Amino acid sequence: MNALIKTDYRFPLQRSRYVGKVRDVYDIDGRYLVMVATDRISAFDVVLPRGIPYKGQVLNQIAAKFLDATADIVPNWKITSPDPMATVGYKCRPFKVEMVIRGYLAGHAWREYRAGKRTLCGLSLPDGMKENQPFPSPIITPTTKADEGHDADISREEIISQELASEADYIRLEEYTKALFARGTRMAAEKGLILVDTKYEFGKKDGKIYLIDEIHTPDSSRYFYAAGYEERLAKGEPQKQLSKEFVRQWLIENGFQGQAGRQVPEMTDDYVNSVSERYIELYENITGTSFRCADTHELQERIEKNVNNCLKNLI
Repeated sequence: MNALIKTDYRFPLQRSRYVGKVRDVYDIDGRYLVMVATDRISAFDVVLPRGIPYKGQVLNQIAAKFLDATADIVPNWKITSPDPMATVGYKCRPFKVEMVIRGYLAGHAWREYRAGKRTLCGLSLPDGMKENQPFPSPIITPTTKADEGHDADISREEIISQELASEADYIRLEEYTKALFARGTRMAAEKGLILVDTKYEFGKKDGKIYLIDEIHTPDSSRYFYAAGYEERLAKGEPQKQLSKEFVRQWLIENGFQGQAGRQVPEMTDDYVNSVSERYIELYENITGTSFRCADTHELQERIEKNVNNCLKNLI
């Protein structure tokens, strides 16, 4: 199974290429973006040394599904997905914040809480909460959007004072975030899942706010299985979850949390294949449909051909 680790295309009217942790983004004529979801995998803001076959396809197709399913809430950047691993859409000027929303005390929020912190992004958290316990209502805990290195927690007041968003725009971002999370929660419940937390990224085009990047994927979201949730919570047992958290836990168990100078544990063929299988499981559970593995024999060439055919009709 081939894994797509790197791309370096030369599309018509291409202005630039941005390489993110997972996605490679091509600027086409300053008007459109081609976003290729590679098979790279990151955790603790570190790109791991091996790619995960079919991971990019999983992420791209889940994101496309949820962008289409939420377009009535907020306009989004997607025009079309011409390839299982690529989406073509409008170029927007991004807000330099990620809108993280949490329905449950889990992941980063729990690690901060367990360390004794009772304030997160300017919000007060009640004493006496347990891991994976629901908040009375979802809380928004934004982070900075770092070009390099670690994203950092940031408060509403800091976002506005640092002019990362105007007060009027930030109010709209919060409204969209809550509405998207409510839709995602309802769609997850229909599949027997709990949407625990997620993040959204937004941008502006022609004075209008757009939803950009991915949405409700296992890289940007955490899901629990609804069946057995209450019992596990009562017993203080770990929840059965659909997210990238299992990769983070594997790294933690092997002594790695993104620290400078620490080496990433060896990713054996068996481990890589097991992660690939987990991502396919995530896809099938989140979407309720069977995953069809795309042909990876000439992966680079397939993507280039499909995107070029798409761009002929746009530019």
